[in-house]
Amino acid sequence: MILWLWLCWTFCPSTGQPDSELMARYLEEQLLADYSIAEQVARRVPRQAKFLQRLETRPRMSEFNVRSTIISRYAFTTVSCTMVNSGSEAREAVFEMQIPAAAFISNFTMSIGNKTYYGEVTGREKKNSSDDRTTHRKPPSPTDGRENGYETFKASVFIPRKMQARFLLHYEELLQRRLGKYEYTVSIRPQQLVGRLRVEVNILENSGIVSLEVPPLRNSKQKGNGKGEGDVSPPPSTVIGHTKTLAKVTFNPSVVEQTRIARNGILGDFIIRYDVNRELSIGDVQILNGYFVHYFAPTDLPPLPKNVVFVLDSSASMVGTKLKQTKEALFTILQDLRPEDHFNIIGFSNRIKVWQQDRLVPVTPNNIRDAKKYIHNMSPTGGTNINGALQTGAKLLNDYIAQNDIDARSVSLIIFLTDGRPTVGETQSSKILSNTKEAIRDKFCLFTIGIGNDVDHKLLERMALENCGMTRHFQEDEDAASHLKGFYDEIGTPLLSDIRVDYPEDDVEHVTQNFFPNYFNGSEIIIAGKLINRTSDKLHVEVTASNSKKYILLKTDVAIDLPSRNDIRGVPGLDDGKGDKNYIERAWSYLTIKELLNSRLKSDDSREKDYLMEKAKSMALAYNFVTPFTVLKMREAGLHSEPPQEELVSPSTDGIGEKLQSLQGHKAPPGIRREQDKQRIKVSKTSADGDPHFVIDFPSSKFSVCFNIDGEPGDILRLVSDHKESVTVNGQLIGAPAPPNGRKKHRTYFSTITILSNKPERSYLEITPRRIILDDGERLVLSCGRSAVVRSRSLEVSISANSNVTVTIRDTISFVILIHRYKKPAPYQRNHLGFYISNSKGLSSDSHGLLGQFLNHEVKLLQEPLNTSHHQAGQNQTEELKPSSTTTLKVKGRLVPVVWKQRRIYNGQQEVECWFAKNNADKLIDGSYKDYLASHPFDTGTSSGTTNSL
Repeated sequence: MILWLWLCWTFCPSTGQPDSELMARYLEEQLLADYSIAEQVARRVPRQAKFLQRLETRPRMSEFNVRSTIISRYAFTTVSCTMVNSGSEAREAVFEMQIPAAAFISNFTMSIGNKTYYGEVTGREKKNSSDDRTTHRKPPSPTDGRENGYETFKASVFIPRKMQARFLLHYEELLQRRLGKYEYTVSIRPQQLVGRLRVEVNILENSGIVSLEVPPLRNSKQKGNGKGEGDVSPPPSTVIGHTKTLAKVTFNPSVVEQTRIARNGILGDFIIRYDVNRELSIGDVQILNGYFVHYFAPTDLPPLPKNVVFVLDSSASMVGTKLKQTKEALFTILQDLRPEDHFNIIGFSNRIKVWQQDRLVPVTPNNIRDAKKYIHNMSPTGGTNINGALQTGAKLLNDYIAQNDIDARSVSLIIFLTDGRPTVGETQSSKILSNTKEAIRDKFCLFTIGIGNDVDHKLLERMALENCGMTRHFQEDEDAASHLKGFYDEIGTPLLSDIRVDYPEDDVEHVTQNFFPNYFNGSEIIIAGKLINRTSDKLHVEVTASNSKKYILLKTDVAIDLPSRNDIRGVPGLDDGKGDKNYIERAWSYLTIKELLNSRLKSDDSREKDYLMEKAKSMALAYNFVTPFTVLKMREAGLHSEPPQEELVSPSTDGIGEKLQSLQGHKAPPGIRREQDKQRIKVSKTSADGDPHFVIDFPSSKFSVCFNIDGEPGDILRLVSDHKESVTVNGQLIGAPAPPNGRKKHRTYFSTITILSNKPERSYLEITPRRIILDDGERLVLSCGRSAVVRSRSLEVSISANSNVTVTIRDTISFVILIHRYKKPAPYQRNHLGFYISNSKGLSSDSHGLLGQFLNHEVKLLQEPLNTSHHQAGQNQTEELKPSSTTTLKVKGRLVPVVWKQRRIYNGQQEVECWFAKNNADKLIDGSYKDYLASHPFDTGTSSGTTNSL
């Protein structure tokens, strides 16, 4: 026997119930709450209650239970509902549940009396037979009947007298990050008071959970508004508990508490918002059983400048609240534009009115004031010329980009708002789509907003998809002003452009979208794929992007743990009898199907559309997902089948903490050897490292000279100062106790190296053993623990994780900073830096500083030891050949006594023999070392009293 399930994607509003119904239901719940269903049906009730029960014309809902498990942003949700028919005849029961439009239903089971029916996902046929049409209502596409990102699942059955029905719905979704938070929402709209109502949400995020919050219940008019107003406390009976990586939230209101919220049983949306720990890096890469998912959401980046055109519907249908709220939102949005942004406004109906003809204007107080006046004076009239408005907006933005010297990495976009369908000019959707695509030509993105029930949502969605944008749809009775502002906040702060994420072609396959035109603050980029070589112990990841005036390359090797360590099969609640619930594999399949659906929506080729449909259908069948190309058919189970049990199919977090591992780029699991040994760098010996020990190499003389500077903690030493080339390097000292039995009272090391360059524009680098700050008008923070490359117009910074930083200025000057970090430092050790000059060709002959003054000058060895030659003096020598008498160097007319010494450089991996000048390099350097003290790390010094002596 096959029972067809009626699936409807429509919103069915509920009306209020009379007080008599409310009282009847309340009495029933109170009288029957402590008894089993059999006892409930047979129990005698008072005469008044019997009279009130006759007013009840539908089965009563005795239980509504939602259980969800979110594992690394991927949510498994199970909804169970029990309905009781206590009447004397069969009655129709309707199970209705709003689910996120982005979610996929993965299973549905129900039991009616002693019969159990289970859902089977099958492919949708192109044409249904006449019999099918009489028994099954064809579900519309996922966009039909949407209510602001939600769809309604509905199942209707008849329950025999004195019996019950139980429904069990499963759906899955990958949470999207918006405005810096993940939002998980459960619709609680049973449309009657429920004796046992419970919501339980378990969250596992191995990256660490932060900012967990549960706002008040949200009703339909507030839906989509990310910012609550007024009371921000959780709903009554909500219990929140969490550790660093695990969280559990429950909502369990009594009938009395439900009545206080909504007497008609429409409580609203139960919402959980949270974020995870993250840092500016390659992102969070997680791997499990041959599949990977990569979450990339860098923070603390400067925003990119925007070129934005607002295209606003001012047709007659916008009259009243819609236009008023649109104006209110635009007033706020204009205030949020940044000084580096440019903008213009177009109002359209049957006529198209451009605020500022043929240009975009900068953000100034006067321009913002005039723009507000223009918006205030907009009045609703005429029809809706969508095609003409978009053509005008695209031409305006294209001409501005072509005719002006705009920042190459600025982000250009159109924000388009309408409440209707095209009625003037070109009205065919296919022509509007092709015209818009041709006008934009992949040069910028289009973001669309629809208000009300008359809008062509499919048209707006496809326009956005084809032009790298996003779309939103708001109901007419909702707070459009807050929705518009919230949507703008999502896209108003672009941080990166042209983001590309690459993995070795021989290591991965079936990777989802890996190129993204923009990354907006508070959002997240997600990529997933399959591993080809499961025996490999690492996965190489590279991320390239543009950030304002800089080009960024981040790269790392992510450790791949042994499959057995990440195998979560057998964990209670994760096995439904049909295979393991590999959440990463399901996230990959979810993303892949979504991309296939979007690609088909954008395609105009019928063959390609059929191919994409078949591919999406095949994958949906493999993973049991209900999509526009698959349907859910109900089949009767065997006569002796057990009723559906929630615990068999609902994932839980029990025990996962020990078996599930989040592999971030800088973390390698135990047993995997980390390849983070210090890299040996072949550069000039000219350096300042250690305590600090200075070495100057004179290649033409074939020997080296060295000296120490016994500074004080906090001193800032000027190492290189070239005013002609506008390059300065300063090093700040940190103190440490001297080793036992030593001659020094304390040691000093370089804790910070600051590099400043003013050509062709001002920029500086501040380097410590843990982080790097690059500021060329916009601040960028990088971790020393992650490999990365950042390029700007005249500067390149290359980081080798936990090893060294190479700074290249104008391709002719290079410095290498070694990173010295101790796992268990002795009392006299400190994490510190070493400074090496790799290439000094770009420095002028006027260069100065403790090291810079020797880069273009030679010294002469005047008195050689009696038992060595000049050649031997610069080469490795045995103890017997070392000089026994004092040697003198001639430096710029000064005679400097020196002695023979050995020094270790390059992190102690190479030994250098040198002539050592005592007493803080007295007579070797111009002046005394105190002449090289800077007042602060960014002090370039306009002149130096000793410079002229060069």
